[in-house]
Amino acid sequence: MSVVNEVTAEMQAERLEHDGVVISKGRIIFRRFLRNKTAVAGLTLFLFLVVFSVLGQFLTPWTKNDIDPAYIGDAPSAEHFFGTTQAGVDLYILMVEGLRTSIVIGLVVGLGSMLFAAVYGCVMALYGGKVDKVMLFILEALIMMPSLLVVAVVTSGGSVGKASLPSWLTLTIVLLVFNWMGPARLIRSISMSLIERDFVKAARYMGVPTRDIVRKHLIPNIGSLLVLEITRGVTLAILLEVSYSFIGVGIKPPDMSLGILIGQASQQVSSFPWMFWFPLLAMFALTGSMAMMNDGLRDAFDPSSASVGRTRKRKARTAQEKTA
Repeated sequence: MSVVNEVTAEMQAERLEHDGVVISKGRIIFRRFLRNKTAVAGLTLFLFLVVFSVLGQFLTPWTKNDIDPAYIGDAPSAEHFFGTTQAGVDLYILMVEGLRTSIVIGLVVGLGSMLFAAVYGCVMALYGGKVDKVMLFILEALIMMPSLLVVAVVTSGGSVGKASLPSWLTLTIVLLVFNWMGPARLIRSISMSLIERDFVKAARYMGVPTRDIVRKHLIPNIGSLLVLEITRGVTLAILLEVSYSFIGVGIKPPDMSLGILIGQASQQVSSFPWMFWFPLLAMFALTGSMAMMNDGLRDAFDPSSASVGRTRKRKARTAQEKTA
């Protein structure tokens, strides 16, 4: 049976299950996502990490400013769940704060940059002409800027970095500035094909404001792309934060992040392995959960996906038998 016939039978089975009542596209996508065990596992893991980063601080009496002289550079124990650093600081509470910082940066940068990219790309495609050329020139000029150098200058304590902003907030702003450009070009190319559709032409002919065309016609039709780009953007932002902080140009102490913890322990893996492996495993769990969700969302949004579970295959066979 071909992929097209299988997908068509699957859609018929989903509708027959509800006695002929046509269910919404969003519900179908949600059901497809829940059928993907890997995606559900990724979502569960991500929610666990979010809850841990928010509530984990209430499970220990220690703070990041407390020093325990009786447990200096000590391995994990009942007193210190993840051990302590060379200075006697509880690693567990540092992990909680570092994980929370990385998640916040990832979510803010992923959501903010993709939404701005959607508006920017749609406006470029909708106006076209000189507006498109000017906006495209700005876009390409920003793409050519070395983001690593800008991050290093802003967070190095120079004249730009003397602003009274936390280092994690400064890094978030810089990542927001640089992370929207690639998706904006992709959204522009897709939107240029959408503006040739009859419903967009009719809206422009009827004098619908440009902002309403972008909000009601273009962005909803690239919704699946935006969702996938948001998950990718969150993952990329987390990896960039870890990378920049690891080499010392990202977040600075006293702010804490997974990148700082990994960077500080990278030279002492043999002496204090728990200081390196706990943050590294947390980073893998965080980015891995986003990757699993992204795969599940891609299959859920793709109407021609051949990645079907047992339930979907059984419904497809049932629909074929009824229509035979």
